[in-house]
Amino acid sequence: MSRTWLKWMPAVAVPVLIASAAVAVPLSANAAVNLPTKTPAQVLALAAGEKVTALSGTISQTSSLGLPQLPTTGADASAGSALELLTGSHTARVFVDGSTKQRVQVLDSMAERDLVRSGSDVWLYDSKKKTAVHSTLTTRAATSATRDYVATPDQLAAKLLSSVDSSTAVSLGSDLRVAGRTAYDLVLTPKAADTLVGSVSIAVDSETGLPLSVDVFARSQKTPAFSVGFSKLDLSAPAASLFAFTPPAGAKVTEKAPKAETARPTAPANDAAKPTVTGSGWDSIVALPAGTGTATATSSPLFGKLTTALAGGHLFHTSLVNVLMTDDGRVFAGSVPVAKLQAAAAAK
Repeated sequence: MSRTWLKWMPAVAVPVLIASAAVAVPLSANAAVNLPTKTPAQVLALAAGEKVTALSGTISQTSSLGLPQLPTTGADASAGSALELLTGSHTARVFVDGSTKQRVQVLDSMAERDLVRSGSDVWLYDSKKKTAVHSTLTTRAATSATRDYVATPDQLAAKLLSSVDSSTAVSLGSDLRVAGRTAYDLVLTPKAADTLVGSVSIAVDSETGLPLSVDVFARSQKTPAFSVGFSKLDLSAPAASLFAFTPPAGAKVTEKAPKAETARPTAPANDAAKPTVTGSGWDSIVALPAGTGTATATSSPLFGKLTTALAGGHLFHTSLVNVLMTDDGRVFAGSVPVAKLQAAAAAK
């Protein structure tokens, strides 16, 4: 899981910027499902061979991470909006036709946010703010335009499955029906005793291998703490008109210049500025040196509400992740108890 942690660290280390979708999906369990018997290895291979290129679907989402209710009005509202996908319930519609046509509609209360991509053209529309932003993607930016806007089951499943190693027990649960489709329940269970993660359940479509839902269970909770999945799904190609966007009358339109291409991300000036990983697997700890993550977090108006003061620092706690920010500016994060983070900080 170390590689996964390193990818997630910019969001995990700075609470005000965390925007991971937490989705609990209702399963259609009215009819019994009895699929042909497969081994866990065969279901892993089924998911690895998934080649779905077109779909229309609805993603229903909730979160149960143990965070307080975030403000929706007042001085803290803008900071709270950056964390809104960690609390409450949300719904998004997703339309995909190949690698260059995607539309995502995030349905808020009495409002809607849209991302529409057709080729290199991308529109971001916010009905509440009445704003529309148009940009032209560079080659590299085009690969991540929509996946950074909303989490989908296949993207989250890919991250988790790519990190499966000897620290994970892989098994199968009972066959499922998700979004009207039959699926195998692929269960990943950490072998480590010192991790907050109890298990991960991935519903793998029995026909295509497409991950239909991902549920992450904390050891302390019986319901999913973090999940993403389809409540409706159609694997036929969406109508071409869905990928054509014209700003509504009255919307303020902004043209955003594309970022310059770079050969690769700029490397830290020295090894001391790089994140380090202690341990391996589900109970590994990622450490960021001073000056690489706490300034934005501590300046947030929600910092005091979302963290708890400890000796030598502050703790951002959820049922799946703990983040310790020390008074000297270092950050320690992991799916482990706070005592392990404190021990890691004391050892540095």
